Formats: sequence, structure tokens, C-alpha cells
Amino acid sequence: MSTLTALARAQAFAAGRAQPVATVRHLHLHDRPLVLIPYAMAGEANAPLAALVGTAENEPELLVVAQPRNRDDRFAFAARLADILVPYVDSFTVTTEAVAIDRGRDVRYRYTDAPQVWVPNPGGVDFLRLFGRSTRFRSVDGEYAVPASVPLLGRWLTFFAGTAEVAGSALLLNAVQSLASHWVTGQSSAEDAHLAALMAWLDPPAGRTVFEAAATAEDPALTPPPGPATDPAFDNHVLAPLLSSAQPDVAELSGVLRAQLMPTWALMWRAFDLLRALPPGSRVGARWDSDRDAFSAFAQHLAEGGPPQPRRDGAVAAAARLARLENAATRYAVQRAFDDPLVMAEHRLTGAAFAADVTLAKADRIDDSGKRPVLRPRIMVATMEPVRVAPGTALTSPARPAQKATVISVTSTADRTEVLLELSGGMGRKLVAEPGSVPEVGERLLLTTLSEAYRPGGAFPEPDQTPWTHGGPPVPREPADEP
Repeated sequence: MSTLTALARAQAFAAGRAQPVATVRHLHLHDRPLVLIPYAMAGEANAPLAALVGTAENEPELLVVAQPRNRDDRFAFAARLADILVPYVDSFTVTTEAVAIDRGRDVRYRYTDAPQVWVPNPGGVDFLRLFGRSTRFRSVDGEYAVPASVPLLGRWLTFFAGTAEVAGSALLLNAVQSLASHWVTGQSSAEDAHLAALMAWLDPPAGRTVFEAAATAEDPALTPPPGPATDPAFDNHVLAPLLSSAQPDVAELSGVLRAQLMPTWALMWRAFDLLRALPPGSRVGARWDSDRDAFSAFAQHLAEGGPPQPRRDGAVAAAARLARLENAATRYAVQRAFDDPLVMAEHRLTGAAFAADVTLAKADRIDDSGKRPVLRPRIMVATMEPVRVAPGTALTSPARPAQKATVISVTSTADRTEVLLELSGGMGRKLVAEPGSVPEVGERLLLTTLSEAYRPGGAFPEPDQTPWTHGGPPVPREPADEP
């Protein structure tokens, strides 16, 4: 926990109200999201019990598994879920747009929009990942045949669950983490993982304090859990008697489960209202473009008859994926800081950034020490903040992210620190800087060691060149269809 986050938590407890840790929304919020609230059977490995799903607040659709231990009932549930999710996904595969590549010499096409699925918490993401794995390999022929929509559903669920691991992606989001990245409460992180308790701090009912609202939210007898795990008392005293019959009363079971799921359904849409009230960060749109790229590529993969995702990655694929996830996490952290002064304040506390005033500027300085002259303006900035950078360090300003400022010298006095910087990039291709590209005297700059510069991926061998130390080349095999 950072210093500012700890301070915000203390202030939230003292004020009895959640405190913001962001001034803008750092995620894309779709106008037509698909909300999916799953419930799983206790004591069974990823056996679905029910789900409340829909794209409109006043039109939730309840899916119920009368006998979660029965294979046919589970896959009938999967088919019904597929009948909702797959058409929703397909509705975004109608219109495409051209995107210039290779410096405008060629184009590629992607869909103009993409789906967005919401679940209440990380447990919901895990449920979709496991349910996708259990359905994407099912056979549509033979003794244990399932409807063709079931393996297609599994492949889409696996795709969405995979994107949830990518920092900054907004194709599959969970409400708990999305809210917690914008506000902090006066309770523990474990308590924040409960959607109702978190919303009690963010949007308490009228006439009640957050402490009263949180206490009600944490009582499963008063506020049903958001899933996918159910309350043990509910399992023992309500659910077990209903499921013990060879032919459960589906209408009664549906009524009981709807009552359990509807409070979370209402909380999800209240969470959207809170997030929608925040203005989006300037880099949110670019991240959504990347999501549309990923969605378009996977939709094309399916259309071309590509194989389902493997049960587990090989050594090379796993290493490459880990590298992509690490790069995405680093890039997302930088973009959040560049978009949001409140996030950047964390880096200013650690010395990774400082604000300074430009006191001198020589915009027409030419460096002719090399083979050809190049434009290298220099500026002097002064600050009263701690400066923990050494000569040679490359700094960036969020106002001019394409420009690099190299530290030439750092001079500290009793009341301030002066930093001499040499600028490169972001000024045009001529020996005269474009207007406004060089900071002027009197301008206040935010300078940081954070950078959005492109980070090349690691070099990995081809899968058939996997060294023996990592298992050797993968052995191709067809996944067996299990009963």
C-alpha cells in the first residue's frame, strides 16, 4: 500500500465516506455492457447453479440448473448462456473500419466496436475461465454430444478470461477491482472484495452511515453474497432441501435464486453510474482500440476455423504471454499516471517525478559535434520538490510525451534545485523547432522518469525449438472428449 493510499484510507475512515484516488476514469465503459452474475454449486468443481445475465437493467434473464451434478443439466445451462452471450458478441461483428499500417502504405481492418462483459468480482472471472475450459473442448458428435453453441461459448469465455489478465483491457471487467482503482474506503482490502460492502462506502443508502450500511452488507442473511460462492447457511437450510428431490420444483428454485441474485444485479448498475460520472482519461480510447484489435483478431480466428485454445500453454507460448502481460502492466501504470495528477502524485512522493518552472530556455541550440548538426535545445528548470535523478537520466513530460529530456546537471541550493535538461524528439525534423514544441520561460512542467516509449518484446525460439530444459518441443495431441 502506498503512502497516499494509506492516507486516503485513514481519511475515509475519519470522514465515514470513500475517498477518490483518481480524478478520471481509467477504463472504457460501454454503453451496452453484458452483465453476468454467476452462482456455483458448493462442493462441486465449477458446477454452475444459476446466472443472472442481460444488457439492460430492467431486463435480467435468470438461468437455473435444476440439478448441478447432472451433466445434461449443466450443458443445457451452457447452451442457454450461449444463446445470450454469442449473439451479443456477434452483434459487434457487423461493421469494420480500415486502420493504416506500415506508415500508411497498407491497411488492416477491425470492428468498429467490441463487446464488454462485467462480473461482480475476481471470483466471477475465475468462474468464466474454468467454465470456458470445461466447455470449449466438448464434442458436438458422439455419445456425449452437446449443442454446437456450447464449445463456441467456451472459446469466447476463455478469450474474455484471458483478456482480463491484461492490465488496462476492458473486454472483461469485474466491478470490485474497477471501483477500487478509483476510490478507497476505510475498511480492509479483504472487505473491499465484497461488492455490497464496497458500495456501502461509495453509495450508502439515504439516512444510514457507511458503517451501518457496511454491517448490513456483510450479513449474508440481509445481503446475499455476490457469488460465485453461495452462503453456507443458505446452502444448508434453503438450497439443499430444494435440490434433494429427484425432480426439484424449478419455479420455486428459480424464485429463491432470483432473490439471491437481484441485489447484486442492482449494485452492478449503481456501480456503472458511479464510474460513468467520472470523465474518461485521455488514453482510455487508445486502450479500447487495442481491445477492438484483440476482439477482431479472435473473431477472425474463429471465422477461419482456427483450433480452440490449448488446455495449457507450451513453454515458449507461456514465456511470450508473460512478457506481454508484464509490458502491458508497465504501460498501463505509466498511462494512468500521465492521465491523472492524483496517480502521478504517488510517483512524485517516491522521487520518480517532480514539478518545476522553466527559468531559462535556448530553443535554437544546435549540436554539431556529430556527423551532422541536430537540434538539441536546452532548458533550465527550478523546483522546490526533492529531485532524485542523476545526470544522464532521461525524463519525460506528460504534456510532451514524444520528447525526451536528458539531465545534464543537477544543482541544489538551500531553497531550490535547478536541473539543466537537453531536449530531443517531438520538435519536427528541421533544425528549427516547431512552435510550442520547446517549453518557454515561465512554463510549469511535470517531469518524470516514467515513459510511454515502445518496449520491444523478448526474443523467443519457435515452439519446435523449445530446449529440453523446458520440456522440449510440444507434442501435438487432440483433446479427449470426457463424459
